[in-house]
Amino acid sequence: DLDECAASPCKDHQYCLNTDGSFSCKACDASCIGCTGEGSDKCKTCASGYTKEDEKCTDIDECNLPEKVCVKENQDCVNTSGSYKCVCSNGFEENDGTCVQT
Repeated sequence: DLDECAASPCKDHQYCLNTDGSFSCKACDASCIGCTGEGSDKCKTCASGYTKEDEKCTDIDECNLPEKVCVKENQDCVNTSGSYKCVCSNGFEENDGTCVQT
């Protein structure tokens, strides 16, 4: 078997998987910018919203940072994978960019 992966035939956001007589390109984990294999522990660099922790790229919980990320009145922070979103608190709804009581 010729290791086609030695020639790095895949794109930057993929890793090469050598198979018998061939190869395939697989997508890197969402937490990675470039990778050497499957999973968040094979990242070359962590993507935005992720940090290296115990040799893995793990999600940063922006909602628990010392500095508030959702600063509008009656707004709550919801952590998402690699990011966060600001939503109106219970009993409030968004109206022209502000959270007003329903």
